[in-house]
Amino acid sequence: MTRRTEWPCSEDAGSGAAGDAETRSPGPGRPGREDSGGFAPSRAGTEPPRTPEEQARAICLRLLTGSPRTRKQLGDALRQRGIPEEAAEEVLSRFEDVGLIDDAAFADAWVESRHRGRGLARRALARELRTKGVDSTLIDEAVGRLDAEQEETTARELVERKLRTTRGLDRDKRLRRLAGMLARKGYPEGLALRVVRRALEEEGEDPELLEQHLPEG
Repeated sequence: MTRRTEWPCSEDAGSGAAGDAETRSPGPGRPGREDSGGFAPSRAGTEPPRTPEEQARAICLRLLTGSPRTRKQLGDALRQRGIPEEAAEEVLSRFEDVGLIDDAAFADAWVESRHRGRGLARRALARELRTKGVDSTLIDEAVGRLDAEQEETTARELVERKLRTTRGLDRDKRLRRLAGMLARKGYPEGLALRVVRRALEEEGEDPELLEQHLPEG
């Protein structure tokens, strides 16, 4: 699977005019420089209120410093904080132009991380990316880099790790439990049963008895 995991650096997010705007103007609930122990003379009431665009930039920068976000996630956050739609769209488009928002890179990194870390299959990965507002074309491209061979290899590794915890159960219960674990991670039923059946055969289970649990066709 081709890797594409480059993220915009969070340090870059705090530099430049947008970063300076955040430094000059504290976000809601955060003390400004004049409230931080007397490091600068108080200028309360002398600075004009921030514009919606400045507020939107500060919010987005704070969120992106924590972790990468999709455009939809940031847009939802701005809407929840009462940022006017026109100002939000202007800032989000600008962030896309400079690479601070990159849904394609987000999708690629999400697929690699969640497949390697959690063993999720393409179907489950696509479902997660949809909930984060990633465009369907970008989702297809990202999950398409996870080929069927790699998906099956991961499924076998998951079953091997889980297999020993099912020893002592009867054959049918072991098959259902292991196949169910794969199904919850998004693996198709046919693949799940085939992988589990092979693992149980290698442990000495009767292949003819296991065969009846495979789906027809």
